[in-house]
Amino acid sequence: MRAVQFTEYGPPGVVHVAEVEEPHAGPGKIRIAVRASGFSAGETYIRSGTLRDVVPTTFPYRTGFDAAGVVDEVGDGVTGVGIGDEVFGMTTTAARGANADYVVLAAWAPKPAAWSWEEAGGAAGNVETATRVLDRLAVGAGHTVLVQGAAGGVGTIAVQLAVARGATVIGTASEHNHDFLRSLGAEPATYGPGLVERIRALAPAGVDAVFDCAGGALPDLIAIAGDPARVVTIADFTAAAHGVHMSHGAPADDTAAAVGAAADPMALHGLGIAVALAEQGRLRVPVAAAFPLAEAAAAHELSESRHARGKIVLVS
Repeated sequence: MRAVQFTEYGPPGVVHVAEVEEPHAGPGKIRIAVRASGFSAGETYIRSGTLRDVVPTTFPYRTGFDAAGVVDEVGDGVTGVGIGDEVFGMTTTAARGANADYVVLAAWAPKPAAWSWEEAGGAAGNVETATRVLDRLAVGAGHTVLVQGAAGGVGTIAVQLAVARGATVIGTASEHNHDFLRSLGAEPATYGPGLVERIRALAPAGVDAVFDCAGGALPDLIAIAGDPARVVTIADFTAAAHGVHMSHGAPADDTAAAVGAAADPMALHGLGIAVALAEQGRLRVPVAAAFPLAEAAAAHELSESRHARGKIVLVS
């Protein structure tokens, strides 16, 4: 089968499609024929070598953590899903390899009928990340939350999930994305110098939590929140120096066994909520661009431009 990988650190051009052996579903897992898969922005840092001292990398490195497609293998012990079902979900951190013709999922849920394959293919990782951070920040009804970098893949989902929890959301983005943020339910603000004053003008009673999806502004975000414990970042590797928690990791590593044992893919907290909201028309997955597998390098280039609005996906 085809799979996207890179075999050395370097620019986007090192990313290519290779012929590899097909994976197969082991106990507690399923395999899908992939229709679309998510591009993981964090993998650009791994590919470039920026994280070589933080994230050990073994080559070849197969890319992608989330995908959507049609189930074609069901592992032992898995019930509640069958051959031919349409699902979306995630691999484990160690397995990766979702940017391929076939992938084994460790956590999944039924694909909402309202979502296209591209939307579903890019949904799972961002839904899990947004849910994990909003849970850590205990965002709920009546709270005011700032999402820094709200027009990106995770940010767009975080805005909608926070709104669904009853929170008031302020989202930062370039001015040309402000109407887009309003359509998601957020009050827009421009990032950059003067951010603290702009947010205080929008939220004179204060901000309860800050979700940083962009990086590079932690001192301002802490000033806005009033306490580094009320800030969580997924993008700023200087977090520890500021006393801020950096949230990362793949949920399937911890939840795969539970999902299989429960015989119910909805057992995964974030994915189950996403399905329910999607079916109510309250959660959409903005897709910035969809590239064929053979053009995965172009997806890396777009991500590094920092001009993608929503999720970048690859289609099989």
